[in-house]
Amino acid sequence: MGRRGPKHHLKRTCAPKSWMLDKLSGSFAPRPSTGPHKLRECLPLMIFLRNRLKYALNYDECMKIVKQRLIKVDGKVRTDLKYPAGFMDVITIEKTNEHFRLLYDVKGRFVVHRVDPKEAIYKLCKVKKLVVGPKNVPFIVTHDGRTIRYPDPLVKVNDTIFLNINSGKIDDHIKFETGNLAMITGGHNLGRVGFVQHRERHPGSFEIVHVKDPRGNSFATRLTNVFIIGKGDKPMISMPKGRGVKYTVSEERDKRLARST
Repeated sequence: MGRRGPKHHLKRTCAPKSWMLDKLSGSFAPRPSTGPHKLRECLPLMIFLRNRLKYALNYDECMKIVKQRLIKVDGKVRTDLKYPAGFMDVITIEKTNEHFRLLYDVKGRFVVHRVDPKEAIYKLCKVKKLVVGPKNVPFIVTHDGRTIRYPDPLVKVNDTIFLNINSGKIDDHIKFETGNLAMITGGHNLGRVGFVQHRERHPGSFEIVHVKDPRGNSFATRLTNVFIIGKGDKPMISMPKGRGVKYTVSEERDKRLARST
């Protein structure tokens, strides 16, 4: 007889590497609830509180924090311990007056990037679909599962919108164009930041985008992995440490040695 219903468990060794869980601290990992981000592209609130911020030591303490309605994700209180927060989400802890944005580093790991209150009121969302619904109402679907009706007619698929979290309205948008700044959200180059050089169209297959980072290194990735974050060379969000520039292993070693001497 086969499995009936959804899975409720996740072995620790099968958890995404971006969570940075060790092997020996238990057999299981928190399996994210269903939500706006995919299982392998999210960070459960429990991992965020216990492993990243160190505000809790165990499951029980995490539960006590979220059940007090202290944690907000994108302006909404979340009491689910396993709620899947994902790329570009803003997590707010009002009791400590702290705001964090989830981003990636160049090694593909989630970075809990601290932001100021002014930046915490907006986020960037990539447009995944542009659809005309019932009664000819146009709407877009974003990478974090939002449906926004009557968008600006200039907004197209793969563009990025500048979303006000408090109002839910689109304040601005960035076109997917050559020369704009982009962050890679999947694949081998996950977390790298660079300028879009050109786009190869392959009908019936994956479209390829060529990107050049600030150091002049070029790389290519699928179109679905490219997330525009700025017009020209100016990002519309504050960047984490390293600013998405990848170094080779030997270059990282030389930088460490230079710091130690």
